[in-house]
Amino acid sequence: MIRLGLLLILAGLLLACRRDIVTVEKVDLQSFMGDWYVIAILPNFIEKNAVNGIESYKLNPDGTIGVTYTFYKGGPQGKRKVMRPLGKVYNRNSNAHWKMRLFKPFWSDYLIVDLAPDYRYSVIGVPNRSFVWIMSRTPELSDGDYSGIIKRLAAMGYKTDKIKKMPQIW
Repeated sequence: MIRLGLLLILAGLLLACRRDIVTVEKVDLQSFMGDWYVIAILPNFIEKNAVNGIESYKLNPDGTIGVTYTFYKGGPQGKRKVMRPLGKVYNRNSNAHWKMRLFKPFWSDYLIVDLAPDYRYSVIGVPNRSFVWIMSRTPELSDGDYSGIIKRLAAMGYKTDKIKKMPQIW
């Protein structure tokens, strides 16, 4: 009985993570590489009270993507946190669906759901819409770009009232 219950819970979790979400049509990986300032997020326990978040991508010779995510806890003078997940492109037709490994051996879906044609901003989401990162090439994003992103995320089913801006205090 316990095994059956655990299997049902596991099946439910897996199904919850498989909701369809549309990515952007095409991502030029070379253009996407580099530094991105984290402008806003759906809060999570890792990034609680984070400021000055920067996610940096580097295409490795083996085709994987080296990621360095740096932020400060509590304020710009707070404790510096650095994470180094590994990414790999999962959908090579679009380059917009990646797998990301934060902890071995687990890989998570990482979806580029919005991207400016000139790569000035990008939006990363996950299939169950529990996480989102709005990022910009600069520490500030125009009000027009931000409100447009929020409207598009709402249309995709994200709980946009829960999205919080991450302070960029340089």
